[in-house]
Amino acid sequence: MTDRTQLKNARRWVIKIGSALLTRDGAGLDLPAIQGWVDQIAVLLEQGMDVVLVSSGAVAEGLCRLGWKQRPHALHDLQAAAAVGQMGLIQAWESCFARHGRQTAQILLTHDDLSNRERYLNARSTIRSLLALGVVPVVNENDTVVIDEIRFGDNDTLAALAANLVEADNLVILTDQNGLFDRDPRQHAEAKLISEALVSESSLDAMAEGGAGSLGRGGMVTKVRAARLAARSGASTLIASGREPGVLEALRRGDEIGTLLRAGEALVTARKQWLAGHLQTRGRLVLDAGAISVLQKSGGSLLAVGVTAVEGGFARGDMVVCIDSEGQEVARGLVNYPASDVRKIMGQPSDRIESLLGYVDEAELIHRDNLVLA
Repeated sequence: MTDRTQLKNARRWVIKIGSALLTRDGAGLDLPAIQGWVDQIAVLLEQGMDVVLVSSGAVAEGLCRLGWKQRPHALHDLQAAAAVGQMGLIQAWESCFARHGRQTAQILLTHDDLSNRERYLNARSTIRSLLALGVVPVVNENDTVVIDEIRFGDNDTLAALAANLVEADNLVILTDQNGLFDRDPRQHAEAKLISEALVSESSLDAMAEGGAGSLGRGGMVTKVRAARLAARSGASTLIASGREPGVLEALRRGDEIGTLLRAGEALVTARKQWLAGHLQTRGRLVLDAGAISVLQKSGGSLLAVGVTAVEGGFARGDMVVCIDSEGQEVARGLVNYPASDVRKIMGQPSDRIESLLGYVDEAELIHRDNLVLA
């Protein structure tokens, strides 16, 4: 029994679809294909899954609308193409999902949005709210205004960061290839498909040789890199052909298609290792005995009612250390409110947050998914 049998139990997927698929290799948006993927996503949604869609194709669609045959090198031309193409791209997704009575939401992100802790939490809260409302978030890079992402970025990486953001069970990358091969199948007829591997295997780097097409920015190298990024929050990655009939439903069933790159660790463990090792701390919260017991014995979230003192000038999204009355570290995590507001709500029940602050963002001071015990 492989990890593919567990795909049926996955609750949240991030699905990325590449430019070559969406734009018929540059001949304009392939609306029948888009409708086909939407029809499959609608089935997943009806089964109770959450789906975040990461869509390439804005620049490629813009090139087509502007009549440009090659991707330009000038930054302002790329930004212009992205601005023009984004109009058609989001309209296509919206109209296709509307046939299933589903609302969509456009989310334009940059890599910087996901590396800044406050904007990270803002984006996370927004997308979680959309998913709770049954809305399908359609994520793309903000190519129109951001320089670095157009020059160096790729939506494979953005999709992996989105998987970290929403704590997805799986990242699905649909491409124009059948998966990851042991060598480039475009140059080697004897190339063999890799059905399954641990994402940490160093041999994957050699297998991912070759670049992207003229329209896209990512090849198999970026997909392997993305799989490793997704794995840090425990998500496994599936790379498969978007042209395979019923590909999403087949992956959901656990059919042996495409390539499965397994994270190799439980989601919570991997994510909390990332939390513990990659962020500096900005302040401290002193907890009472009841709060400490909830964290250590029940694996619960930290509520404001359990905080007795606040140290430091941290901002929303900063990493803070939770300590006992003797100064011993109990846990650390990403805080949902700035220090000035925590001082106003500490010792108070969650249902008083709005009356004390004039707003409420999260009921928890630190959500258990963003907290690691010492």
